[in-house]
Amino acid sequence: MTLRVAIVGLGKIARDQHVPSIATVEGVELTAVASRNASLDGVACFSTLDEMLGHADLFEAVALCTPPQGRHELAHAALSAGKHVLLEKPPGATVSEVRPLEALAREKGVSLFATWHSRFAPAVEPARAFLAQSRIRSVRIEWKEDVRKWHPGQEWIWEPGGLGVFDPGINALSILTAILPRPVFLTKSDLSFPENRAAPIAAALAFSDGVGVPVEADFDWRETRGEIWNIMAETDAGSLTVADGGKRMLVDGQVRLDEPDREYAAIYRRFAELAATGGIDVDLSPLQHVADAFLLGRRHVVEPFVEG
Repeated sequence: MTLRVAIVGLGKIARDQHVPSIATVEGVELTAVASRNASLDGVACFSTLDEMLGHADLFEAVALCTPPQGRHELAHAALSAGKHVLLEKPPGATVSEVRPLEALAREKGVSLFATWHSRFAPAVEPARAFLAQSRIRSVRIEWKEDVRKWHPGQEWIWEPGGLGVFDPGINALSILTAILPRPVFLTKSDLSFPENRAAPIAAALAFSDGVGVPVEADFDWRETRGEIWNIMAETDAGSLTVADGGKRMLVDGQVRLDEPDREYAAIYRRFAELAATGGIDVDLSPLQHVADAFLLGRRHVVEPFVEG
């Protein structure tokens, strides 16, 4: 049976990833979009989710690709209408707003899927298996990119709830929490805020896993020499690197895996599986780590950020 999906929010991530990925997944079809400022040929187009829900016979599921601020209200409306709901990452602007959505989905007998696309990168499962059989000595994340290249004109990411540098950094945290054999908790947070912005442009974090393994993370949006999306673990079985955002895995510098990005296609296959059974897949640990980083964070003011 085909899962008919409606997208809410036809911005950069929807056009770059969701729309083309849906087209490649058997058993999933895009049948409607809701966007205030854009439309898409070949599907029914609406200005708002409320307007789209007036034509509920067009779709069974809703993918929310809007900024996280205000997404709770949209998800609540879609779930209340009996629609399966997919949440782009992060699943909400706060941790606490997501749990009631999970309860509502169970009450309505529909699926709620809080996606972490980087967990579907090809190197994640092999890295998890490697670390499960190793004694980990230390872990380090380096996640750096140029905000002007990857988030041009996206003012919402600088607002409260937009997460700032944690918008990409949470991808690293989603991988970290998937591959480590034990959970970690934050012990130190240094956040760099441009003096004209409400969200950080850089962050340095430290974690503990409860048994003394140091875990460090360095996030920065000011990298102009090229993207750095790596997680490195020193173990008794060698040095593991999950590189290029999870597309490659290396052990002691030797490539063990190198595959193309198919993350969003995998997300929609998973969504179709959940919708077929009314399953729930909601893990808030990456977002909780970001919330903890703000709670423990020592704030440092840096030079203003200027777009362009």
